[in-house]
Formats: sequence, C-alpha cells, structure tokens
Amino acid sequence: MNITEFDEIRPYDDEELPQIFEELIADPAFQNAACVSMPGVPFEAIAHKMRSCKTKLDFQKMFCYGLLWKIVSDFTDGLTLDHTALPDTSKAYTYISNHRDIILDSGFLSILLIDLGVNTVEIAIGDNLLIYPWIKKLVRINKSFIVQRGLAMRQMLEASARMSRYMHLTITQKQQSIWIAQREGRAKDSNDRTQESVLKMLAIAGEGSLIERLLEMNIAPLALSYEYDPCDYLKAQEFQLKRDIEDYKKSTADDLMNMKIGLFGYKGRVHFQVAETINNELLQLDPTLPKPELYACISALIDKKIHANYRMYPGNYVAHDLLCGDDAFVSRYTEVEKQRFESYIEQQLERIEIPHKDLPFLREKLLLMYANPLINYLAAR
Repeated sequence: MNITEFDEIRPYDDEELPQIFEELIADPAFQNAACVSMPGVPFEAIAHKMRSCKTKLDFQKMFCYGLLWKIVSDFTDGLTLDHTALPDTSKAYTYISNHRDIILDSGFLSILLIDLGVNTVEIAIGDNLLIYPWIKKLVRINKSFIVQRGLAMRQMLEASARMSRYMHLTITQKQQSIWIAQREGRAKDSNDRTQESVLKMLAIAGEGSLIERLLEMNIAPLALSYEYDPCDYLKAQEFQLKRDIEDYKKSTADDLMNMKIGLFGYKGRVHFQVAETINNELLQLDPTLPKPELYACISALIDKKIHANYRMYPGNYVAHDLLCGDDAFVSRYTEVEKQRFESYIEQQLERIEIPHKDLPFLREKLLLMYANPLINYLAAR
C-alpha cells in the first residue's frame, strides 16, 4: 500500500526494509544499543540476521519475540492472556487498553498474539519517546505508527485527522489490528479513564454518524494487570515534584529512566484480559444525543469493560486496607502476603531520591496506585 499522505507516520512497508536495515546497521548509536541488548552476540551476526528478515513480522519474530520473553522470564512471575471474548481472530480489532508500561504493554500483547497464532498489532506511539533517529526507525520496523505531540492547535487538528484516516484504513483495508492506549501518557495513580480526545480522534475519519465511525473501528477494550509497577516510585516522586515545584515537567532523561526501569524492573504476575467489542452497546446508544453526551457514554462504557476485567492480586487488597485503615479485605490475603507487600512499599519509598521527601504523602500515593484498580473493579462489577 503506498498512500503518500501517511508516509511520515506509518510503519515501513516490507519492501522498504532493506534500505532501512542498511541505515541502521551503519548507525554507531544503533550498533551500540544492539550490542547492549544482545550481549555476547557479535554485531556482524546481528546485521546478518536483520538482512535475512523479509517482513516486519519476520523482524518481530527474530528479534523482539525472544527479547520480550526473556524479559518475562527475568522480571515477571508469568505473563498470561485471555482472548476468549474475541473468538474470531481473523478480524481486525482496535485494542484500547489502560496504560502501565511505555514499551511492554504493546510488546507483551504482540508476543502473546504470536503464541495464539494471530497477527501482531500496529502500535500507536507518541513522538516524544522517539528521541534518537535510530529509535524512530526501529519502532516503524516494529509496526508502530507515530502520534505527533506538542503541535500548535491547528497542526494538532490536522495531525489527528490524518491519524484517524490512517487507523480507519488500517482496520478496514489492511485488515490489521491496532493497539492504542486509552489516554495520552500513563495514569500515574492507576485510576484508568478513557480520554474523550482519543475517541474524538478515532471518530474524525470513516463514513456515517459518530456511532457508525466508531463501529467501523471494532473497538475491543483490553485490561492490563501488572502485580507490581516497577515505575511506581518514580510516579510517586513525580507527584511530589509537581506539588512542590510550579510548572514541573519531566525531562527526556526522565522518560529514558522510566523506559529502562519499566523494562528491567520486577513486575510480579502480568495478565492481559480482552473484553468483547463495544459494538453491541454502541448500537443501543441514541445517535441523536448531543456529541459531548455520546462521548461521555462511550468513554464510561470502555472504562467499565476495562475495570471489570482487571485481575486482582493480594497487593491490591492490602493497599486498600492500609489506605482505609481497616481490614475489609483481610480474607483476600495471608499475613505473609501482607508483610511482603508492605516491605515492597517501604523498599520503593527508599528508592526515591528528592530533597524534602514527604514520606506520608509518597506512601499514600504508592498505596493509591495499587488500591485504585480494586476500587474501580468493585464499582464496575
């Protein structure tokens, strides 16, 4: 497919790969990154393997698949997927999920789909993360399309319209599934809510009414449940810095740190639960409702499906009881599990290195990150 309006944002076509591989192989920064991620493998061998990949899926299976399962074995207590709510795996879906990890949310989904014998997803990724030219090339080999951020209002509207057209084309013509987070950036307190701006962007392109345009996207909510979030202490720290410093903004170095800790930090058990599409519920909505009401209804609908499909771990119940100062959920965990979670929280608090550490504030923020999924789960069920 060669539709030039998307050339700047789309993944590479397979026939473009040989040239892109040569550009990467010649890039010293990429050489260095490749050797760090595959220690003990000579770069010539990596280059040879890259050149043998004929498609993006070949590249994912040859490089990403093994690296991601290695992360699973080294830094988790298991990764699982329940995809039974969508028995027809030949269809293209827009997986909208809560967002926990910058790289792994979509990466884990893709390797789980490969194991199901299903094609991997195209991934929406913000250009704020593409800080080096080689990263931008690499993600486009890895089936990512680029969400342009930080533009002036008019350019932002144009970029959103182009992305919407691209996503509709990907689902309807390429028959290719997509993964997109329900909001820009991760929910720092794990209180996952779908941003209406994401739905508005999806509904720009397509034919017919707002509801018909969203039906075309075949939206399947996806609930991601990480037992532990290795970046939780960085998020708590950011809460205090935002509270204490006017106009505090994370730096590029902070983003890199979040990526690294997210990849190589301990995550405990990780479960991905796919819900049924929202198509039946969309068809029951009154299309004559004012648009703001429709968007609010659809956001709430996606949220409910994500919240109801979380997997709860002992830490979620312990955090809720600690936060509320009671033992409402004491039957859901053992004393050993409680001690383990409390010592984990203390250990994460010790990792925070900022002046004037407000420990009660930071502890509350950490507990809230683990209690919020339970609060939302109970409300949704």
